Amino acid sequence: MFIVICPLKAQDQNPHEGHAHHNMTLDKTGMVMNSNHHNLPEDCKEISGDYSIEVIAGTRFAGGFPGTIFGMSEHEHRVEPCSRITVTFVNEDEVRHQWMVHGLPRYLYPGGMFHLEAAGGHSQTGTFIVPSGDLTYLVHCDMAQHMEKGMKAQLKVGLGSGDLWAIPGISTEFTRDNYLPENIGRYFFAGMLFVGLTIVAFCIPGRRL
Repeated sequence: MFIVICPLKAQDQNPHEGHAHHNMTLDKTGMVMNSNHHNLPEDCKEISGDYSIEVIAGTRFAGGFPGTIFGMSEHEHRVEPCSRITVTFVNEDEVRHQWMVHGLPRYLYPGGMFHLEAAGGHSQTGTFIVPSGDLTYLVHCDMAQHMEKGMKAQLKVGLGSGDLWAIPGISTEFTRDNYLPENIGRYFFAGMLFVGLTIVAFCIPGRRL
């Protein structure tokens, strides 16, 4: 029996694996990945404006959002198309946190992401430039269960493309009590009424449905 091992093509490889093509700086305080100060997206002729954003991560921002443990000082950011955004991410907790944007152009941002990671008690700063389209980008912490426990936000470029689901304080409530339809009570009542009427009809002498 012969076993042939073929190398994976570039498009078949996991974009996160090894981060070989990412522009990354890393030290004991954290990481900055795919920071971009000057390279414009293909659909932008110039930078429309500069934004400076400070985001603080910490358990104290989970207050007011049932079901969460972690939180961020801001869960929504609004910028103009083709703008340059400098983010300072401050971690007040003892565990690592991340501020990651997904869906950026892959020809400019490997993996389509911009990524800050700060060790406990530290901060990181990085810059990226958004394209010209009206779009809502996902922002979250990629550490295991951190997004599910409250570290989720959205970046609206221009008019955006609507709100993402379960953004604390922005869209629907972060956690749902169950997975049943919203009108389950009405359906249950209607079903029980139908069953009750059927039973009554069959119990009346000389009457059948």
